[in-house]
Amino acid sequence: MRIAINGMGRIGRLLTRRLLELEGIELVAVNDIMESENLAYLLKYDSVYGTLSSAVTYHEGYLIAGTKKIAAFRNEDPSALRWGELGIDIVLECSGRFTKGDAATIHLSSGARKVLLSTTGSPDIPLLIYGFNQHALTAGTDIVSPGGCMTNCTTHLLHLLNEVGIESAQVNILHSYTSRQELVDAPHRQWRRGRAAAESIIPVEIDLATSLERLMPSLKGRVATVSTRVPVANGAMADVTVQMKRETPASEINALFRDAAQGVYKGILEYTEEPLVSLDIKGDTHSCVVDGGLSASAGRQVKVIAWFDNEYGYTSRMIDWLFYWKRFL
Repeated sequence: MRIAINGMGRIGRLLTRRLLELEGIELVAVNDIMESENLAYLLKYDSVYGTLSSAVTYHEGYLIAGTKKIAAFRNEDPSALRWGELGIDIVLECSGRFTKGDAATIHLSSGARKVLLSTTGSPDIPLLIYGFNQHALTAGTDIVSPGGCMTNCTTHLLHLLNEVGIESAQVNILHSYTSRQELVDAPHRQWRRGRAAAESIIPVEIDLATSLERLMPSLKGRVATVSTRVPVANGAMADVTVQMKRETPASEINALFRDAAQGVYKGILEYTEEPLVSLDIKGDTHSCVVDGGLSASAGRQVKVIAWFDNEYGYTSRMIDWLFYWKRFL
């Protein structure tokens, strides 16, 4: 399988680092408007995940990483990219700019066979969460949205809780700050996002509820979500409060998640009763790690806490998608 990445932000660069080590998948090309020498530097040195053991350099249109040679482009317009000539099977669209159907189709027009977004796309793009509804993929599906890190975490949690019966749910994602916030106070369309990210706890608007309702129509109008950005560089915690249809003790909820982690959701969802903090989750490959020690219930109201590495866990699911999609190519 021959892969290209468009957009070399946090997710694009982490995918590059990980794909360099995988067998059966060849990273052929990357595209980003930043200077390629700067890209090589940012691939080599990462403030969250550390320094790569192999050197990364740029020379005459290619990134050289150990024994791997990757074409490096700097085209703002994907229509100028020659994916067909390079025999690209799947483009990982990680720029965040081409998330609508007609925009993502540009990669297909440039010769790629398929496109996998790194976010939730527009309603005309299939929203398929790995471990939940990836089986809906068909050979004729050309563009897929695998959701975002928060969707991948909460979909599994709410789906399992809904087996008991959900009346309503409130989800607060305590999330590390991101590049869409400001380092110092500055103007922003969402005023709170414009405040200094490393200095405050900052609530931000998210569209997670819309995604969850698309995936689980039975919950339409019964889910509310918010994200609270906290001053750490990596890691997230889902704080889920659910009004159940019947009284549900915490022990029953924990047994539900424990069984799922050992069975149908093995490798996707993990269960622990260790006293974790966000730093402990760095580099974890699961979409969510349910913290059973923090589960609680009061009558029909249930509280569930789950950790996830918003970058490493999410790229793990994108990699799962590549191997799953490979059977259709």
